[in-house]
Amino acid sequence: MTLIIFDLETTGLSPCHNEIIQIAAVKMKVGCWEPQGHFDTFVRPQARVPRFITGLTGISQAQVERAPSPAQALMAFTQFIGEEATLVAHNGPGFDMRFIAENCTRHGLPVRPTAMMDSRAFSRKIWGGRGGHGLDPILHRLGLSADGVKRHDARGDVHLLAQAVRKMWGQLVPDFQSCPVELKTGVIPALPVV
Repeated sequence: MTLIIFDLETTGLSPCHNEIIQIAAVKMKVGCWEPQGHFDTFVRPQARVPRFITGLTGISQAQVERAPSPAQALMAFTQFIGEEATLVAHNGPGFDMRFIAENCTRHGLPVRPTAMMDSRAFSRKIWGGRGGHGLDPILHRLGLSADGVKRHDARGDVHLLAQAVRKMWGQLVPDFQSCPVELKTGVIPALPVV
């Protein structure tokens, strides 16, 4: 199974009112767990990046001013994903996939269905209701260090998330022969017709 572990940074929490400003992803094969490719891009929003978001993510207005438009960035992302892969994001169904779906609608991009997993489902299966299921508590419980990684920058977060997913998957299914969590369905931009 090919996984696309990805993360978005946005100007806020509402897919209807806020915008994507960064997309990063790493492509991995279950069981191999070596990166098969990386993707990252800033995304040019219509509104200015709020100061609070710059403080949290480190992403400035200058970094996004000449970045690809949302439609261009999402089309590049879907080409990186390819024909068939399972997407993995932390709170993906509730956050990342909602932003992607809303942006496809907003920018008139046709969509295709995709399988996806919420990495929090791994955590809930291992630890139940204990200790929270944010990325930082999960990294702590797994003994993974974020030292030297810029948190809330999608490029750093996807690499941390990839390590966490690998470790949690291995705890649940040591031979990696089956998927330990429920697959959900989301949408991403359709691939261009060639």
